[in-house]
Amino acid sequence: MTLTIRDLCVARGGLPVLQGLSFTLAPGQALILRGPNGSGKTTLLRTLAGLQPPLAGQIDGAEEQIAYAAHSDGLKAMLAVRENLTFWADVFGQSDIVPALDAFALMPLIDRLAGTLSAGQKRRLGLARLLVTGRPIWMLDEPTVSLDVDAVAQFAAAVRRHLAAGGTALIATHIDLGLEADVLDVTPFRASHEARVGASDEAFL
Repeated sequence: MTLTIRDLCVARGGLPVLQGLSFTLAPGQALILRGPNGSGKTTLLRTLAGLQPPLAGQIDGAEEQIAYAAHSDGLKAMLAVRENLTFWADVFGQSDIVPALDAFALMPLIDRLAGTLSAGQKRRLGLARLLVTGRPIWMLDEPTVSLDVDAVAQFAAAVRRHLAAGGTALIATHIDLGLEADVLDVTPFRASHEARVGASDEAFL
């Protein structure tokens, strides 16, 4: 599935944040989003994921194809690791959660309540949800937050397998994941009249 973006303008609170964005994400391709805090990476990902409408432009190929992983891990604290993944697999019409458990070394934690996990373990479980969606386009917002070196490597390996299977990935990150990927710096696309924001606004951008 190819994702094509044409002359996109995205906004926060009705005010343009990024404008004039055009790119294509083809099967097997990863694209890394770069830019300082508050530059609009999160707003772009939320718009592409269908969580808010664009101000202008065209998005082709996104319908029911995107799995979005944001700052929140999206876990149910009173469900075990197994139950969390089974819940999301059922939502997306999938059944096999074992590859997701193996990919993020979650098998030893399978019966632990999500609410009792460490921050890094919760993040691994949140990312494991991507593997039970069956969706080809992954959109990831700072996915390595709270991950240690080994878990970052697990995540990068999961992305490589996804790409090798014909999937795509759009990733906002400040670290080098060791992936073969193009880089899109959103800074040149910032709307000229956008008010400057601080790092505290990054969660909303």
